[in-house]
Amino acid sequence: MTFVEGPVRVRVPATSANLGPGFDTLGLALDLHDRLEAEVTAGGLTVEVSGYGEGEVPLDERHLVVRAMRATFDRLGKQPDGLRLSCTNVIPHARGLGSSSAAIVAGVWLARELVAGGRLLLDDDALLDLAARLEGHPDNVAPALLGGFVISGQDADGSFWAVPCGVDPRVGAVVYVPTTPVATEAARGLLPAAVPHADAAANAGRAALLVAALSGRPEELLRATEDRLHQEYRRPAMPASLALVEALRGDGVPAVISGAGPTVLAFTDGPGSATTASLLARCPDGWGAHALAVDGTGAAPDGT
Repeated sequence: MTFVEGPVRVRVPATSANLGPGFDTLGLALDLHDRLEAEVTAGGLTVEVSGYGEGEVPLDERHLVVRAMRATFDRLGKQPDGLRLSCTNVIPHARGLGSSSAAIVAGVWLARELVAGGRLLLDDDALLDLAARLEGHPDNVAPALLGGFVISGQDADGSFWAVPCGVDPRVGAVVYVPTTPVATEAARGLLPAAVPHADAAANAGRAALLVAALSGRPEELLRATEDRLHQEYRRPAMPASLALVEALRGDGVPAVISGAGPTVLAFTDGPGSATTASLLARCPDGWGAHALAVDGTGAAPDGT
């Protein structure tokens, strides 16, 4: 196995999972990207971070991108003598926009590209499976890798799968990002071990409708984003976020908790529209708001 000379660069999008009823199965890539560069060196490990995580995340083998790269090199059969990694992070951490999945996808993607013929040794299906195993579930890593709107899951044998779906060009999003993070583990810890059969059945119907709504019937998004499985149970960890979801939905806006929260995502008709402008104006004091298009590419070489 031979490593390539010179750096490789990747950009990886933010993602929003669940999208209301699609708990642990539906995810959407958004036009907000972390950018990373890596190269093989003669020895040692150098990690540089700017943006989110700067001065906070470890700059050694514990760094999540490095851990993902090491796992990929192990899968390919050889570790390099040294590594240099540079990360420019714009995806907020611990806000429900897939920052950890972006890091994992960046790591597996970079490691594969640093190996000559890496795409022949590890195709996209294998790369997705590795990323999902590192993350523990595929709903964020799948759109981060593939782009667009993706349905994903895990088979009985433990293997992960993903099916990209089309997204209507009229669909965009506004995300409202609070200043206070919520750890995914804490948000998951609030979920019950079992839910009423009626709630599960209702969510199944809404999740199916959501696939249709995003692919060509955006007028159905309000009804399609209703959830009974997870959002209300998480209210103690993010009461302001749930209050915003309720206020938006009360005005006919299809709004949901993004991933494990606390970010709120509201579907709209794309950046620059009057509807989007009115939604941006509803950002709570102290929060950040971004109008984002759907990212249709996923992880890709970064030319900047």
